[in-house]
Amino acid sequence: MDAVGVCEQDKTDARPMEKKPTVSFEKLLQAVALGNTEEDVLTTIAGRLARMEHRLSATDEQQILKASGGLTAKDLSHRLLDALDPDKIDHDAMDEKSTVIARNNLIQDAVKPFHDPKLRELLVTIKKNNEITIDHVSQDQIIEAGFSAEALERAKGIVYSFEQFIEDHKDEITALQVLYSKPYKARLTFEHIKELAQAIEKPPYLWNESQLWQAYASLEKSKVKGANGKRIFTDLVSLVRYAIHQENELVPFPEIVQVNFNAWLAQQQASGKPFTSEQIHWLEMIRDHIAANLSIDTEDFDYAPFAQEGGLGKVHQVFGDKLSKIIEELNGTLAA
Repeated sequence: MDAVGVCEQDKTDARPMEKKPTVSFEKLLQAVALGNTEEDVLTTIAGRLARMEHRLSATDEQQILKASGGLTAKDLSHRLLDALDPDKIDHDAMDEKSTVIARNNLIQDAVKPFHDPKLRELLVTIKKNNEITIDHVSQDQIIEAGFSAEALERAKGIVYSFEQFIEDHKDEITALQVLYSKPYKARLTFEHIKELAQAIEKPPYLWNESQLWQAYASLEKSKVKGANGKRIFTDLVSLVRYAIHQENELVPFPEIVQVNFNAWLAQQQASGKPFTSEQIHWLEMIRDHIAANLSIDTEDFDYAPFAQEGGLGKVHQVFGDKLSKIIEELNGTLAA
């Protein structure tokens, strides 16, 4: 009997949960509050809650627990999916009519927390605070090209203030403590970077990754790459490393991860450990996840984009007993 890929995790349907990609999270929650229990609506909400879960701070989680009556974002997501899962209903003990009633009861119980406007408002607010908005529609237009002494002075002020901020808080903010230590005494996490991002967004600084990146680009254009690209939270790692002179160039964090990934992959192949095309595909997805989140663990395979391709069960099948070692190596190598 072939038992390849069998593990302790339940196998799940890996179809995409995002059935309403153009509808805002707020409108989806409002629709449920008004009585909409369509499967596409509920699965989309579940998917967005699942993605949001990995970016929640401890404060966010406590607020959700309090507003929902003891449920986490993960609980809210799983209850919706369980209510839509026919396997959760004991068909053998029910006729068709009873099955429909039981399913409806599960759905009503799962959506009940979203009838509370305070919980809906809290979820929308937390999601907005934790996500990166990328504008694919409007484009910047050049109004005037030329040297601006005022802009240059403003950039100098931002760079000086940012580097002074790092110096003043290097013993207080965990991300700065880790980045100052060489070799790192602890693994840098997304939560650490989020804490740093929240600190620099507060008055009197009001900075974000893009503003800081542009300030450095204005002053040292030859040393700054990706000045016109979209910034993400993990680019703060590159900004801090450059500001404290650990790096000679300011390079987007995903590009650093890509270089480290290529080197690791070449080393594996040179040591007689070639990968199949399917394994390479999964490794590239892992690489992209680390570029955006700094690390990966087995729980992440239950979410997009991994879930759509088979999730944890599939990745175990693809790599077998080598998976844990690969994850450990990539976590230690790519974000270094």
